[in-house]
Amino acid sequence: MDVLYNAFFLLLAIGILVTFHEAGHFLVARWAGVHVVRFCVGFGRPLLSWRDRRGTEFCIAALPLGGYVRMFDRRDPDAASHAPADPRLAHRSYDRLIPQWRLAIALGGPGANFLLAFLFYWASAVVGVTVAIPHIGAVAPDSPADQAGLRAGQEVVAVDGKPTNAWLDVGLALAARLGDSGVIEVETGGTGVAGRHRIPIQDWLVGEGDPDTVGALGLESGLLAGIGEVMADGAAERAGLRAGDRITHVDGEPVVLWSEFVEHVRGNPGRELRLDVVDDVGGERTLRVTPGVRVDDDGARFGQIGAYVALPKRLVQYGPFEALGRAAGQTWSNTGLTVGLLAKMVTLTVSPSNISGPITIAVVAGESARVGIGRFLSILALLSISLGVINLLPIPILDGGQVVGHTLEIVRKKPLPPMAEAVGARLGIAAVVGIMVLAFYNDFTRWF
Repeated sequence: MDVLYNAFFLLLAIGILVTFHEAGHFLVARWAGVHVVRFCVGFGRPLLSWRDRRGTEFCIAALPLGGYVRMFDRRDPDAASHAPADPRLAHRSYDRLIPQWRLAIALGGPGANFLLAFLFYWASAVVGVTVAIPHIGAVAPDSPADQAGLRAGQEVVAVDGKPTNAWLDVGLALAARLGDSGVIEVETGGTGVAGRHRIPIQDWLVGEGDPDTVGALGLESGLLAGIGEVMADGAAERAGLRAGDRITHVDGEPVVLWSEFVEHVRGNPGRELRLDVVDDVGGERTLRVTPGVRVDDDGARFGQIGAYVALPKRLVQYGPFEALGRAAGQTWSNTGLTVGLLAKMVTLTVSPSNISGPITIAVVAGESARVGIGRFLSILALLSISLGVINLLPIPILDGGQVVGHTLEIVRKKPLPPMAEAVGARLGIAAVVGIMVLAFYNDFTRWF
């Protein structure tokens, strides 16, 4: 069932991103006065098609992994069959455009993706996203984080000056430092102890596939020793524990994490424990609780008090006007992150095994949809940025290759030689096929 669920959101994501990308090409082409023959989402046999009053065919094809806009071009062998129905419009041919217009059409698709990312980030900020607060659960002894003074229970509020409302934000900020040397600055505060910590790095995780950036610093996520729910008639309720309480000490020993509190309870069946507690308004009190005795499958005794951990979450939400700045900042920073990671892959500073294909996209899209509409929109925005950046790579047959070609034509004041265009097209096809094969290979090795 998960496969179908993820596949649905993969198709939904690709459909939205491709449609918007091709719409960018289409609108600029119409603005330039070119006759658009076909606007198609997908490849292969059309499943659904219709025509507008200008004679453009719109269709949805069987293979939903891309799309294209076909413009009338007198150089095509079958150009006569695609000419405008009105002979007076025969001049609306792509080949008759000045190179500046062709350059604008090539940029229209990626530009639409960056605009879509901005809109999705804005909508996500307005709708709001409920996220788990990035509390540090454990710090490995002698790890870079330990040496920098990071401790369990602290909340990570910024990495290299970038705010981190969730562990996803922490991961993205750290991903930008892959392969770098220097210092990672981690700021803590919020619901934890405030501080600034500098972590030195040298060629950090160079060439490593699927790097665990958080774990590489010696950090683990964790839950604070807070009470989320108390079972009726359990030892916790009889002792006076309430939802919202936070355990600070057990028998005088400091406690920060839920795992530490559970260790005390399970290790003391039938023995009274003294708890120092702080409630949700800051009031302090001391309670005594005696864990009930339970026996596991191996016959070993353990303690239980009938309380569940609090899952510390926050709603990250902005007003419509405040969200504009938030969306612009996210679009800019994540575009820079994507470009930087691609550049590091070219130099092999970051392993090419991090390139993801449709299986990974399907899993990420499906998991984000389960979290909520706000998170799904954020993932769509990131995917839209990735699509825009990849299409701007200077590879013939991609938009970036056309941008280079049209720019050279403007500089040279004459078209490129047909032989150069033909050779470039073949090389471009080979490069794109190679990237697709690598993405599929990475997906299969990652998931199977």
